[in-house]
Amino acid sequence: MKLIRSLLMFASGALLAHAANAQEDSLAKGEYLTRAANCVACHTVSGGKPFAGGVEFKLPFGSLFSPNITPDTQTGIGAWTNEEFVSALQTGVGRDGKHYYPAFPYTSYSKMSRDDILAIKTYLDSLEPVEQAPRENQIGFPFNQRWGMVLWNSLFLNDEPFQADSQYSAERNRGQYLVEGPGHCGECHSPRNLFQAVSNDRSLAGNLIQGWNAYNISADPVHGIGAWPTDVLANYLKDGAAPGLGLSAGPMTEVVEHSLRYLTDADRHAIAVFLKDSPARSEGVARPQQAALAEQGSGNPLGNKLFAGACASCHLWNGTGSQSQTAMLLGLKTVNDPTASNLLGVLLSGHGSADAQVNRRMPSFGRIYTDQELAALSSFILQRFGDSGAQVSAPAVAKRRTESLH
Repeated sequence: MKLIRSLLMFASGALLAHAANAQEDSLAKGEYLTRAANCVACHTVSGGKPFAGGVEFKLPFGSLFSPNITPDTQTGIGAWTNEEFVSALQTGVGRDGKHYYPAFPYTSYSKMSRDDILAIKTYLDSLEPVEQAPRENQIGFPFNQRWGMVLWNSLFLNDEPFQADSQYSAERNRGQYLVEGPGHCGECHSPRNLFQAVSNDRSLAGNLIQGWNAYNISADPVHGIGAWPTDVLANYLKDGAAPGLGLSAGPMTEVVEHSLRYLTDADRHAIAVFLKDSPARSEGVARPQQAALAEQGSGNPLGNKLFAGACASCHLWNGTGSQSQTAMLLGLKTVNDPTASNLLGVLLSGHGSADAQVNRRMPSFGRIYTDQELAALSSFILQRFGDSGAQVSAPAVAKRRTESLH
């Protein structure tokens, strides 16, 4: 009897240990996928509690506010069942049959497996509940009629989970899953049609997001990332910088900071492999060809003076950067975009978080220079380091300044 009792106690202990390990593994997997999906960025206001919602998304038909996804039972998702959570992410229909707008990227999350979605829920359920009621959306008629999403989904939602393609490597398949599923890269980097659905035939060709240009990241060598070495692209996803090729700015900086840098090296490499093999889209801002710089911008004395006083010490007159390679301007789309969207965004808001290395940060000039001065400075930079020969106006700076404040 003692032997039987000991065996039963051992088996019971083993089962409990196995259950505890399984729960721990599920939590770790859920945290990883939550980071891969960058949930915190869309569900956390500046200075607010993580995942408590309230972030505003400005769309052509009004403003949407992200919901609270902490496990609070009254204002969050604490009372949600597994089925309700899976339905929200795979079909865009949440609790009580509530239809979501595609600003919530369920059109991408629909490609995720049920197990991965439930792992995210397991992690979210482990967080501290935050009682914070969601803000009311500010959308006028007829767009505030959620029943219309039934028709929208029938036209634009493919809710079939991702299936690996045997003709491709496991690494490429993994990269495609991360890009098209939890990473939902195409939601920002793809143009949208009249009905605000992603244009599948122009996927990853670039788009304008709240004043920032989410550049073409398809395999096109001129407009996309086709000319980037795979390892360099993978490292960019970790550091947000690829000297002479690209530098993260605006929302992309947050994606790197909150999401991509936490992925494994293998997953970042898989993403790079897939992007390098994605359909090439020859549209959007092209990389500059790095023409001779000697006389470019010389007809802009104000811009020349401002660059000499505020920029040349870090970026150098030849654009190669002095403090670090992240200060390199040559080869960046930012200096070749005739609308100067991202260039003005960086000049107005600065670059790099407060805890970043000094040589990876840039101060904000929005409070220092007038619209006319920033127009002259950005025009000088575009003309000296890019190929477009663009001229930026003071009204364009004022418009971008307004966008950066929201």
